[in-house]
Amino acid sequence: MKVANFLVALAVLALASSFATAYDPSPLQDFCVATNASKSAVFLNGKFCKDPTRVTADDFFFSGLNVAGDTSNQLGVHINIIDADVIPGLNTNGITLVRIDYAANGGLNPPHNHPRAAEILTVLKGTVYAGFVTSNPDHRLFAKVLKPGDVFLFPFGLIHFQLNIGKTPAVALAALTSQNPGVNTIANAVFGSDPPINPNVLTKAFHLDKDLVSKLQKEQWVDPSESDSYN
Repeated sequence: MKVANFLVALAVLALASSFATAYDPSPLQDFCVATNASKSAVFLNGKFCKDPTRVTADDFFFSGLNVAGDTSNQLGVHINIIDADVIPGLNTNGITLVRIDYAANGGLNPPHNHPRAAEILTVLKGTVYAGFVTSNPDHRLFAKVLKPGDVFLFPFGLIHFQLNIGKTPAVALAALTSQNPGVNTIANAVFGSDPPINPNVLTKAFHLDKDLVSKLQKEQWVDPSESDSYN
């Protein structure tokens, strides 16, 4: 009886472990190239799979990641997202690639988190101050000044940021561990929600004057994840 109970407990732990590690569904075939044509296609992971006999090398290809993005916005940042909508062959592979351009003297990818992914950042050009903050109760800051060739990891779901502290534009390449990592920009969510959060909540939570909270809620908050279409 004790052996049986042990085996049941072991099975439950194994099942829980599989749920905890499988954030994106694992593919059950070589590839599932995304397509909008539903005729004679298989629906998988939110997208239709292209007929494998019609798949070409172009379904796994993208050109243009070397093109600099326009950083003439409030934050001085441009984010070019390469996902399954851009490279259809990425579908079911649990990967998103991002090019980030930062304006000189303060281009900022503001504090945000990805609810479904970890992120690894590689600086290609410039000098970037990057970091993340741990969850309750410690709120420890881990941050580094990164130069070309430096790599920094933002753990799964934690709030993180990047700031160009150099006098020239900066460029970084990021890879995220999900086909659909999601992004939640903290300031936008808190002060730019629709409809607005009751100012009394934010006044007390952030120790701010109520007039300042009302002013912040009237600001136009830039969403860096929507900076231009894909190049």
